[in-house]
Amino acid sequence: MNYQDYILEVSEDIKDCLKEMGTQPILFIGSGLSQRYFNGPSWIGLLEALQKHCPLIPNEVGFYLQDQYKLEEIGTEFTKYYRDWAWANKDLFPEELFQSHVPKSSYIKYQIKRIFEEITPNDVNEIQNEEYKREIELLRNIQPHAIITTNYDTFLEKVFVDYQPIIGQQILKPDTMSIGEIYKIHGCITNYIDLVFNKEDYDIFMTKKKYLSAKLLTFFAEHPLLFVGYSGNDKNILNILSDIDEILSNEGELIPNIYFLAYNKNLSGNSRPQKEKIFVVNGKEIRVKYIEAKNYDWVFEAFSANKAVDNVHPKLLRALLARTYKLVRSDIPRRSVDVDFEVIEKVISEDKELPRLYGVALLDDPSHINIQYPYTLTQVGELLGYPSWHGADKLINQIKLEKGINIKASDNKYHVTIKIGKSEMNKYSQEAVRLLLKVKNSNEYNVEI
Repeated sequence: MNYQDYILEVSEDIKDCLKEMGTQPILFIGSGLSQRYFNGPSWIGLLEALQKHCPLIPNEVGFYLQDQYKLEEIGTEFTKYYRDWAWANKDLFPEELFQSHVPKSSYIKYQIKRIFEEITPNDVNEIQNEEYKREIELLRNIQPHAIITTNYDTFLEKVFVDYQPIIGQQILKPDTMSIGEIYKIHGCITNYIDLVFNKEDYDIFMTKKKYLSAKLLTFFAEHPLLFVGYSGNDKNILNILSDIDEILSNEGELIPNIYFLAYNKNLSGNSRPQKEKIFVVNGKEIRVKYIEAKNYDWVFEAFSANKAVDNVHPKLLRALLARTYKLVRSDIPRRSVDVDFEVIEKVISEDKELPRLYGVALLDDPSHINIQYPYTLTQVGELLGYPSWHGADKLINQIKLEKGINIKASDNKYHVTIKIGKSEMNKYSQEAVRLLLKVKNSNEYNVEI
């Protein structure tokens, strides 16, 4: 088996998993993705940058690693030096950090914030590498159910613009909807004081981790999971895998819905990568599916095979869930709304009634809309040889004048209007292209509405 065969086999396995589970994937994203797309630092790289910024730190990171310091323990050492440096150089830090109630780790975390603000793109369009831009677009096309990350930066918010960041302890609040959200479990530079960075932070995080795990594991068993941007020995990933394994696997069996994506720059056409990997956590073997790739495009494309219908925004689904949750949890029990129990009973007993209650039409296969009406008016115009939509629109108006029929006025075999919140999108079929081509060429034509 060569590498191309490997790609085909792994892609089919991913698509089969998506089809079998019938749900959108959940993405676990580590610092490797930031390193790939904008040269973000690894954990060691971040410590090295922090050491260079603070003149009081006497030794390089390697010195502490030689003494068997863990990375979070090095963070604790650096925290002390940063506080001493900040108090001697108050003009370099915000004034509010020098109040007595402010944690002593705030100074180094402020510097972490500054480092990431300097290097994180303000927009994904700032990335110049065309290969990476394509990967990012395919990553976005996955339309994941949710994203979980240990990254501090704000890059994911710029990729998944309709997703809601849930930062740190906010994850434990009952009103998170578990859909269309980015769980930033180690914090975010937007609230830098609460970053999980040094040993003290990790100790607190680990004491509360069981509550976080319980919250996340409620949907882990129902979704395909993709880990990307983590190394195989990352302790964060090992802890998460250990928690997941408790409910998804028995006696070292392969966990069928977990994929671990690893970067391998040495792959060639004759490469035959492994397809499984064994992680050992607390003496226990955990087997997951393993993907090796130099380019991520084919992996992200495979995971987008079961994506939701275009233009159904996660924030709309999240808002719908949030309102339903409030209705069930508080409004109805408190009798703060009028309740028509006859309607509710009908909704419970008949599957099609709940979507109608929300104003949603059920489709046997939603993808048929995009298959039957694949084109925007701009695309129709381009297919007809025009530079934009205006040429096609003139032909539609010509039909209206000649036949008295406006194909845009209703849903028909040429055109359909798709409602997206308060706005609308018009889509056109291949039938419309054929009709307009006849009009353009001054051929005889009939319009069948």
